[in-house]
Amino acid sequence: MNVSTEPVILKLGGSVITDKTADQGVVREDALLRIAKEVSEYRGKMIIVHGAGSFGHTYAKKYSLGRVFDPEGAIVTHESVKRLASRVVDALNEYGVRAIAVHPMCCTICRNGRIERMYLDNIKLMLENGLIPVLHGDVVMDLELRACVLSGDQIVPYLAKELKITRLGLGSAENGVLDNDGKTVPEITPETFENFERYIKGSGSTDVTGGMLGKVQELLELSKTSCITSYIFNAGKEDNIRRFLNGESMGTIISPDKRV
Repeated sequence: MNVSTEPVILKLGGSVITDKTADQGVVREDALLRIAKEVSEYRGKMIIVHGAGSFGHTYAKKYSLGRVFDPEGAIVTHESVKRLASRVVDALNEYGVRAIAVHPMCCTICRNGRIERMYLDNIKLMLENGLIPVLHGDVVMDLELRACVLSGDQIVPYLAKELKITRLGLGSAENGVLDNDGKTVPEITPETFENFERYIKGSGSTDVTGGMLGKVQELLELSKTSCITSYIFNAGKEDNIRRFLNGESMGTIISPDKRV
């Protein structure tokens, strides 16, 4: 078992742990428990971020959050994603992971939909003391919009940059970024992105945060400003999370520059 002294960030896509086609929140229990078991085998420090899936996007779209401020909509959406976070944390703890939920609504301020600042001292202390912080897509307060939808795909690179974490992976429902023939693109850099952009789609379901294209754009921006390499891989496939946590390269690599 690979044990790193440096923390790793693992993002669990909402489409992996929930049924995103459902009108109401539905957890994919079998997938969640399998993931929890694979995570439990890792002995290093870790931050987990998960998507909102059918627990958040349906309500965010219903109340037009991000375009108009709706107090009821903000509360309903936040309470829904809290229920999912609770289930994720419970599943992890069933396997002895020592996970604890950190709700972005309570520690994050955005400006026009982008993170302005996030309180991280608690997360640093959790990592130092053997706890696994679990964050998630959420509704947060916004200095311009009053409230906005914050995607887990934005939280991941923010944490990586601020906490100087150099290994991160986004576990999606696909084998990475797919080309026009459905084959996995092995690597994307800021220089080669335009060659693949036309293949990369947004979400095919009720997703207000940009789907695969949004993920790639966030990670490319991270690579340009911090030289961090990240991975988009299929977390729905058994053993892939364990392999990623053990240091394997997999899926699509998002890297700062073209490798020779």
